[in-house]
Amino acid sequence: MIELIRKRRSIRTFTNQPLTEEQKALLAEALLRSPSSRNINPWEFVLVDEQGLLERLANAKQHGSEFLKGAALGVVVCADETKSDVWVEDCSIAAILVQMTALSLGLGCCWAQIRKRQHDPQTTAEQFVQELLGLPPQIRVAAIIGVGHPAEQRSPLAATQLQQAKLHHNRYATSWNTVIS
Repeated sequence: MIELIRKRRSIRTFTNQPLTEEQKALLAEALLRSPSSRNINPWEFVLVDEQGLLERLANAKQHGSEFLKGAALGVVVCADETKSDVWVEDCSIAAILVQMTALSLGLGCCWAQIRKRQHDPQTTAEQFVQELLGLPPQIRVAAIIGVGHPAEQRSPLAATQLQQAKLHHNRYATSWNTVIS
């Protein structure tokens, strides 16, 4: 797993090669196996592979969702907010697991934050996605993960680029002294 984490980078350009049914099934399985607080599983997922719909989702927010236009699959990560007060955390776990699964399959992916973002001055990105996909009002949208065959290669961050000063030992004022290589 650490090797996948080391390789993980956001990929925003994709080839036009579609995903196989097996790849889609494995991504779906990863989503459904995601842990959640108290095993409530408030999350819901809309898997979008219709190109016209992906192009519309690419306009969900003012900046940072354009890459969805070229993705083979968009995974809209949602949850029923009436089932859990930690739905955001549960959705975040599912989102990272599907990204790591995509990477393990040789695919690229990128996260588009939807929650607390604007589509335009009058409409939130979440409202835009809810309306576009016909989501009921209690189904909240956390993010959209674009997945596809990468058309770009990004080098992993070198260990020297990691922000090791963000690691603390027992107390905030004490640095963690392990050297990461």
